[in-house]
Amino acid sequence: MQRRLFIAAAGIATLPAAYAHHGWSSFDTNRPLYLEGRAAKVAWRNPHAELDLELRAEPKLPADLAARALPAQSAQIDGAALLKATTLPTRKDRRWEIELAPLTRMNAWSVPEIKAGDELAVIGFTFAGEKGEAVLRAEYLFIGGKVYALRSSPV
Repeated sequence: MQRRLFIAAAGIATLPAAYAHHGWSSFDTNRPLYLEGRAAKVAWRNPHAELDLELRAEPKLPADLAARALPAQSAQIDGAALLKATTLPTRKDRRWEIELAPLTRMNAWSVPEIKAGDELAVIGFTFAGEKGEAVLRAEYLFIGGKVYALRSSPV
């Protein structure tokens, strides 16, 4: 789950830099993706919680996705437009690394600690053109019948 860090004899270098630890700018926020499945491996720690998500055999968008209610958050996110624009990924990876929020934010939202085997869904963003690793930065987390906005704190 950790980004690929290569330690060189002369010092430490990250290759490629675009896939090292990153902020939102590394992700294509114009193309939200929907993933659903079971948590296979979970790292509940900072700088942000992460998990490996094993996708369902036949991914599909929920029929009610565009109509789902979203919680208010302090970030200026047009949640309704994001839901309407959400698609499935074109790549066929069965396992994705999901980057959640820092633990302080997860606690602010009262997100229960996710365990291996838990069923969940996420909407988020991957790298432009779906290139590189199968990584998704989560915007919304759906777990236990609830939805959590992860970009910022609750209002």
